[in-house]
Amino acid sequence: MDWAAAINNPFLQDLPFKIELDRFGQILMSPATNEHGRWQFRIGREIDRKKNSGEIIVECSIQTTDGVKVADVAWASDGFMAKYGTKTPFPHAPEICVKVISPSNTEAEIAKKIELYLAQGAREVWICHENGSRKYYNAQGPMRLSRETEKT
Repeated sequence: MDWAAAINNPFLQDLPFKIELDRFGQILMSPATNEHGRWQFRIGREIDRKKNSGEIIVECSIQTTDGVKVADVAWASDGFMAKYGTKTPFPHAPEICVKVISPSNTEAEIAKKIELYLAQGAREVWICHENGSRKYYNAQGPMRLSRETEKT
């Protein structure tokens, strides 16, 4: 299955799960809590306030070498949006990709998503826990703070 077929499939509409595709086109589903959704909004709002430009995208689909992955929150610059517009999934990752950790996530899965988003062009990947703690990564590895939101 490709992403267009997944998002247009009536059986996959209104599921209480986030869906992604693996490299074989198989559907992966992850349940999300209401707290997860609250954190997506809070983080998106925070980035938006700090950046003052670009677009915040919740549930941002990105084509990776391991199928379509969905960042919980992403920030895409005006230049990124001018280049990729409304493509779904994006062929490259926006500048900031955020993963809000769910109880079902494993360390291996989180590490893989960091790797995939950075390989697709993200400048930063944020890993956020529902208790508010965060970790930031760029292509050089872990960072103490976000360089993307501390610049502005």
